[in-house]
Amino acid sequence: MGTGRLEAFSDGVLAIIITIMVLELRTPHGTELSMLRPLLPVFLSYVLSFVYLGIYWNNHHHMLHVTRRVSGGVLWANLHLLFWLSLVPFVTGWMGENHFAPVPTALYGVVLLMAAIAYYVLQRCILAGEGPASVLATALGPDLKGRISPLLYLVAIPAAFLDQRISGAIYVGVALMWLVPDRRIERMLEAHARRPEGTATS
Repeated sequence: MGTGRLEAFSDGVLAIIITIMVLELRTPHGTELSMLRPLLPVFLSYVLSFVYLGIYWNNHHHMLHVTRRVSGGVLWANLHLLFWLSLVPFVTGWMGENHFAPVPTALYGVVLLMAAIAYYVLQRCILAGEGPASVLATALGPDLKGRISPLLYLVAIPAAFLDQRISGAIYVGVALMWLVPDRRIERMLEAHARRPEGTATS
């Protein structure tokens, strides 16, 4: 099976998730700028989650772009990832509505952690089918960011009960870490495109 239908389905689900999330932004009953102040935590949590969903969409797109075949295991691993991402609107709204209280902030980290694990599982399932010499395997290399992120979430979750600002800083830090353009897959594709026909892959 090719990747077209899987990518189209995933894109549709992510679009719905973002739509649900933005619908949680309630318009204030008033025309003064001061009416927006109580909505600031909700808006900030929305922006953070929007960035995370954008990161997942971007990386998911690049990963499937170099995937040649989709197995049943990949389909289920992809659904597993979408399940955890579908919970983002819930934890985003709960955290924002309660002004980053400890329990909602910790649960937000749990969902981010599980989504990161689910993405790693999906990546492993794809690599199992593509092989160690595939474009994806070569491009990913040691994948330091993918290994560090879950560890940071594991720190942020209990930190929410000490000081929610620590957790918030970690969530923002991880997002910023992934926002830095990662062109590993693009560079590999460009290198393959430039390689003369018949040249063996080292």
